[in-house]
Amino acid sequence: MANDIKARDSADQVAPLRPLYLEDLAVGQEFTSRSYPLDEAAIIAFARQYDPQPFHIDPEAAKDTFFQGLAASGWQTMAITMRLLTESLPIGSGLIGAGAEIGWPQPTRPGDALHTVARVLEITPSRSKPDRGFVTVHTQTLNQRGEVLQNVTTRILTFRRPA
Repeated sequence: MANDIKARDSADQVAPLRPLYLEDLAVGQEFTSRSYPLDEAAIIAFARQYDPQPFHIDPEAAKDTFFQGLAASGWQTMAITMRLLTESLPIGSGLIGAGAEIGWPQPTRPGDALHTVARVLEITPSRSKPDRGFVTVHTQTLNQRGEVLQNVTTRILTFRRPA
């Protein structure tokens, strides 16, 4: 079952998709987002506010670090991932996280265009609360070359369609 993203409007907003509920999801189902470009200025601005380390805020100093050049904060990559997931995996009750495991196999760089591919791994209806369940989703955040920049497996509280 596809949940294709609709055309963007002039403010780079994505038209909303129909909300998804527990009964709309199936193990193996995939959701692919649009592309999200990231430039040096955005990397530096985010890092100055939230993660002010030399390899995130100073391109020259970053050359002599582990990253050997400017790299986006992993938290910026995660924040962009969240934005893309809210657009491409529109859970009707919202993306309510109940735990996650995250890894960054390689850095996000200026000029990368990120997109996500989210795959449903498991669906567990609640035994005590029949109006909800948990959906485990594995999301890869990739750049324009298909390189994996982030892996995150999330357990999402998901409700059934309202009566």
